[in-house]
Amino acid sequence: MRLKDLIGAVRDAGQKAMDIYARDVEVVLKLDSSPVTEADLAVDEILTKELARLFPECPIVTEEQASTHNVDVKNGRFFLVDPIDGTKEFINKTGEFTINIGLIENNVPIAGIVYAPAQGRLFIAETDGSCYELDEDNLRTNLKVRNCGENAMIAVASRSHNTPDTQAFLDDNGISDCVSAGSSLKFCVLAAGEADIYPRFGPTMEWDTAAGHAILSAAGGHVLNIDGTPFSYGKPEFRNPNFIACSPQASKRCLS
Repeated sequence: MRLKDLIGAVRDAGQKAMDIYARDVEVVLKLDSSPVTEADLAVDEILTKELARLFPECPIVTEEQASTHNVDVKNGRFFLVDPIDGTKEFINKTGEFTINIGLIENNVPIAGIVYAPAQGRLFIAETDGSCYELDEDNLRTNLKVRNCGENAMIAVASRSHNTPDTQAFLDDNGISDCVSAGSSLKFCVLAAGEADIYPRFGPTMEWDTAAGHAILSAAGGHVLNIDGTPFSYGKPEFRNPNFIACSPQASKRCLS
C-alpha cells in the first residue's frame, strides 16, 4: 500500500480547496456547532472516491460523513480523513489549513499525508518508514526531528487554540520560544526539525491527528498521552485526550 499513489488526487483536492478559498465562503454550523464549508465537502468527495478506488478493502472514516463513524475498526487497517483540518483557518484565510489522510493499523498510525495547499507544503510518511516533504516540483526532502540537546526548546502552537493549560505547561518547562502553525502543520513542523514540542490541551478528533502523527513518528518523534503512555486510535467516538507531540529529547525533558 503506497500513499504516494494518492498524490495526484490530494493535489487536485488542494486546488479545489484553493478555488473555493479565493472567494467568499459560506459557512454552515454542524450539529456540534463546528463550522463546515463547501470546501470540506468537495475535498471529502475527491479523497474518498480515490481511496475507495485504490484501496477498496480498507474502511474509511471521514469527518464529514457521519455514517462512517460507525465503521468497525477494531484490530485492523482503516483510513482517517479530515478533508479540511483547520476550517477556522480556512474561513479566516490564514493559509494554515491542511488536507489529512492517515492510515491506522492495530490502533497505530502507520502512514499519512498532510497537504497545506495555501503554503505548497506536502508531507508523506509511507508504510516502509520513509518520510519526506515534496515541493511543487515533486523534489523530495527527507524529514527528521531536531535534536535540541540541552539547548532551549522551541514549541509550536496554534493561534486559535493557545489555552491557559498550554501556557502553564510551557511555563513549567521553561519554554519561551514559540512558533505558530495551524492544523496538522504543527506535527509537520516538528517532523521537519523546525520545533521540538507541541502540547495540546483541548478537544481534538482522531482525524485531526492521525496523518500528522504518522509523519512525526516516521521522522523520529513521539505522540504521547500526558502521562507519557502511547497515544492510540480507534477510541470511542474517535475522540482524543490531551497529548504531547515532541522529539525524543523534548519527551525526556518534559515528561520524565
